[in-house]
Amino acid sequence: MTGLELAIAAFALMLVAIFFRAPIGVAMGITGFVGTWYYLGNPNAPLSLMKSLTYETFSSYSLSIVPLFLLMGQFATKSGMSAALFKAASDWLGHRRGGVAMAAVGACAGFGAVCGSSLATASTMGQVALPEMRKRGYADSLSTGVLAAGGTLGILIPPSIILVIYAILAEQNIVKMFIAALVPGILAALGYMLTVAIYCWFKPDAGPALDRVPMGRRIRDLGQIWPVVVIFGLVMGGIAADWNWTQEGVQALFTPTEGAAVGAVATGIYGVFSGGLTWRGFLDSVLSAASSTAMIFFIVLGAHMFNSFLAFTNAPQQLADWISGQGFAPLLVLTIMLATYLIFGCVMDSLSMILLTIPIFFPIVQALDWEILGYAMNQEQSAIWFGILALIVVEVGLITPPVGINLFIINSMARDIPIARTYAGVAPFVASDLIRVVVLVAFPGITLWLVGVMF
Repeated sequence: MTGLELAIAAFALMLVAIFFRAPIGVAMGITGFVGTWYYLGNPNAPLSLMKSLTYETFSSYSLSIVPLFLLMGQFATKSGMSAALFKAASDWLGHRRGGVAMAAVGACAGFGAVCGSSLATASTMGQVALPEMRKRGYADSLSTGVLAAGGTLGILIPPSIILVIYAILAEQNIVKMFIAALVPGILAALGYMLTVAIYCWFKPDAGPALDRVPMGRRIRDLGQIWPVVVIFGLVMGGIAADWNWTQEGVQALFTPTEGAAVGAVATGIYGVFSGGLTWRGFLDSVLSAASSTAMIFFIVLGAHMFNSFLAFTNAPQQLADWISGQGFAPLLVLTIMLATYLIFGCVMDSLSMILLTIPIFFPIVQALDWEILGYAMNQEQSAIWFGILALIVVEVGLITPPVGINLFIINSMARDIPIARTYAGVAPFVASDLIRVVVLVAFPGITLWLVGVMF
């Protein structure tokens, strides 16, 4: 059995284990260990890898950004930022048909800018916005659908944990990945708002308009969201802006890890002074961030074990060479990859999909020549562009029936709403996501423009 054949067989067995609900980290780690043992004929190499990979994974400076952004998100959840964001957005948009649903999208985007987690964004904003929409007579399908979709903005709008993991796996600049995600993230929020407007145009009773709020109150409530603006500006401005024009290149104030630490401290300080972050809330935040970090690191460790097995077999490079030799159109290969993410999204979470597929897909992407509608990309540009596309399609998986995680999070907050209504309500937003993917595939410059301007 050749290395490529062994890798394909091992990958298939691992997928079977995952489909039967084996923990993704365990499935990847055991597959990598047994596969390496079988390929090399003795257990010495995989045993040695377990020792070295464990140390390298848990002592990685790049991965230290993960617990800091998780802690920042926990502090933001406890400090009441979500309620202020939703109230301000609702005051400005509520008088429009479907305006409160649009406000929920805007609040999800704002909260995602200081959270970085889709699940946290969906659950936090669901607690704030879902009761308000139901109280104001919004259709159950629209209320749950828009919040499930809006929650996905948490992993697209930077800072994003999944973007950090992708950047590490693909050996790309984390700051450039964050910058590249900004425009697609804004397009996602605007696309969801447009979807709400179209939905309510066809079904006016689904999102009734409210009375117009006086301008004075709008401005006053807008002033309550200053912490989000300041913290987002501090983190992103500190790690991406050029603070020394006398030297060539971007002279940032912080590294991404330092920016995450500053963001966590700033969010915590605001939570304490606003009264939202109590001592008990602080301990809960630290424990929750630690638990999530342990889960992520364990999956990353399993992924590294599996990736080492793939490296021994040289399967990714063989597969990339084979695809290049077949003369397949790059867009056809990309379409198959993105379709695979949509299928995996029915049974996996976003982190697992990225860790499982990037070691296989990324060498293929790098081996192809990318020129779309006259826009040619070098290897770094194609890596950034593919990362954003993969993230968006992974995000769609979170709201794709029948097993979209965000759907169940939102539905669990209103158990009297049949899950079928949530499925129906999220369908227009899935369509919006797919249209956005097509646009970003056809016009890579949308994703790469801001990176080119800043770097």
